[in-house]
Amino acid sequence: MSDWRENLITDDAEILAIARGARRVAVLGIKPESHGGQPAHYVPAYLAGAGVEVIPVPVYYPEVTEILGRPVHRDVASVPGPIDIFDVFRRPADVPPHVDDLIAARPACVWLQLGIRHDEAAERLARAGVRVVQDRCLLVDHRRAVGGQRGA
Repeated sequence: MSDWRENLITDDAEILAIARGARRVAVLGIKPESHGGQPAHYVPAYLAGAGVEVIPVPVYYPEVTEILGRPVHRDVASVPGPIDIFDVFRRPADVPPHVDDLIAARPACVWLQLGIRHDEAAERLARAGVRVVQDRCLLVDHRRAVGGQRGA
């Protein structure tokens, strides 16, 4: 891509294609089962129920070693292998400290969940060749992309 702005994904069809193609999703800011009513838990639970491999990366909860039956990773840098989407559940102001590690991880996409937007962080990621979706719910878009399949 010659223009980094092409990595800022806003086209609905492209967003749905990204959601449809997700096989491995690392969730930064995931919450444990004790917070099951919060989006940072039920969105990844839906994805896991839909057959997506979810890699938990909680920011808090140091006592938790497993979420959704999967071992947790304590930071972005410790997540192994290729990642289709890094799904981010962090306040906008808390996103920039993760950008360098996200760039190093080289995911196909960084997805900032509904209500999360940080244009400077998105630009840095996009300039590094990472596709970025901002302020969208991965659960909603994944359901739309796969034709209403239900999970969790």
